[in-house]
Amino acid sequence: LILTHLGLGVPLATTQVVGRDRYVEYMSWLANIATSCEKILQEIRNLQRSELSEAGEGFDVKKQVGSSTMAHKKNPIKSENASGLARIVRSFIIPTYENALLWHERDLANSSSERFTLSHASTLAEDVMTKTADVLTNMWVDRARCLANIHAQRGLVMAEKVMIELVDHGVPRDEAHEVLREASFTALANDEELIDVCSRTPAISAAFSAEELEFMFDPNNHVGVAGEIVDECVALAREAIQTTS
Repeated sequence: LILTHLGLGVPLATTQVVGRDRYVEYMSWLANIATSCEKILQEIRNLQRSELSEAGEGFDVKKQVGSSTMAHKKNPIKSENASGLARIVRSFIIPTYENALLWHERDLANSSSERFTLSHASTLAEDVMTKTADVLTNMWVDRARCLANIHAQRGLVMAEKVMIELVDHGVPRDEAHEVLREASFTALANDEELIDVCSRTPAISAAFSAEELEFMFDPNNHVGVAGEIVDECVALAREAIQTTS
């Protein structure tokens, strides 16, 4: 009755114990979920660093204290906490695989560790997911700071686009790469905008008009289909949640 209620099948062959491969798969799923959450949280933690400040987890100024010494700090407490717990979940993979090696498929050397790993991994994975959901629900994004950080690069991040366009105009790739390499180093050495250096570089100015260069250096033209991909992923996730709920 319990197996039917949970949608689980009945093992075809067992000994004194059930094969542990099913627990290996279960623990791997938990570790994978926890790792996916940590990947997201790690990115948020990095983006919340003072020198970036592009995004971060929500902060209740009335209830939270970021640092005991630096009063201005807003530390990503939940992201850090969940990231640490995700590492514990991953650490349970090794003993879970070890527990699959039973003498004559019937000893109980697995029992003592499984009483710890299975329950703790399940509880911690749920906690990691809950905290990740909370961080994503209450996070902030500073669009102005994102744009400012891009502009702080003085156009250097757009060098690849110009090089690719040169190749599309018939310039050999090695030659196009060298043109942009020299232009980039000139911009760095003279603290100039790369677009200004490109506009007076013969190989580039001969291929593109001023308007075309402006288009290449506009960050808004480098987003591509990122928005559509995000919308598609969110739609698939919502559909999966509705199907299983």
